[in-house]
Amino acid sequence: MGRLSRIAAIVVLAAAVLYVPVRRWTAGGVCESQARMDGKTVIITGANTGIGKVTARDMAQRGARVILACRSLEKAEEAAKEIRSQTGNKNVVVHKLDLASLTSVRQFAKVINDAEPRLDVLINNAGVMGCPRWETEDGFEMQFGVNHLGHFLLTNLLLDLLKKSAPSRVVTVSSLGHAFTSGIDFDDINYEKDYDKGESYRRSKLANVLFSGELARRLEGTGVTSNSLHPGVIYTELHRYQEELIHGAEGAQLSKVANKVIEGFVGIFGKTWEEGAQTTICCAVAEEWQNTTGLYFSDCVPKEPSAAGMDDEAAARLWDVSERMVGLKS
Repeated sequence: MGRLSRIAAIVVLAAAVLYVPVRRWTAGGVCESQARMDGKTVIITGANTGIGKVTARDMAQRGARVILACRSLEKAEEAAKEIRSQTGNKNVVVHKLDLASLTSVRQFAKVINDAEPRLDVLINNAGVMGCPRWETEDGFEMQFGVNHLGHFLLTNLLLDLLKKSAPSRVVTVSSLGHAFTSGIDFDDINYEKDYDKGESYRRSKLANVLFSGELARRLEGTGVTSNSLHPGVIYTELHRYQEELIHGAEGAQLSKVANKVIEGFVGIFGKTWEEGAQTTICCAVAEEWQNTTGLYFSDCVPKEPSAAGMDDEAAARLWDVSERMVGLKS
């Protein structure tokens, strides 16, 4: 038996032994709220697949007007059609939103502000993970640009409507990955030096936590809450760039094996889309969190973020830098 075969056999045996106890642990919390959303409007970015789609379906089942804000209109229309069929809620609509384009964000926000009388929940769900050093339409590093800057601008442009509709909520999907970086590198915020796709992702998720906390402070007294969350370990389309191989034939082979092992492990032990959406849903609808703001959630309950995620000075600085980058301040 070759080395790779022995490794595979060990992994399979370990998976069989650990499956039940580990799956019980990784499934996490469940949103038990039965709150209805009739007459309320919910926007979900990246809602055509993964936990975003599950969240959209849940909001539709509760009676909300659900707006799927997606880059691909074709995929979004397919998802909306499916959600309408599954829930019987015909008030599920689609609008184009490309978070890698500030122009697209502004166009989307204008459509919403002009046409929608209210906005009760904004769920900043969309994201990109582990891509090469691509740039957005506006020249920002892709992960920071999409995961943070696009949502930062979108939220700010919809704040008046959220305030008008208060009590309302902003829910930002971050990641436990934020805890594995020491902080935002303000000297190279656009990652123009030594790009590391993993570190870039972690910093973008830290930016989500910092943004959510700073937003909560700025919205104090308005009736609009802001919370961030870790959905859990889930194999979604976010991982579509993870199979990029390292250089060298032997290294490439090992990279393929490693990626397949990781993919298989997450597929077996990680959360399903339904399980992964529970914390987002909880933050969006649970009555007990109606007035809760500025917190970080995991498995449907508040958890303490990393020290970097509680750095109020960094959060304020990130807000100021982000305003300048997206053109809200000169």
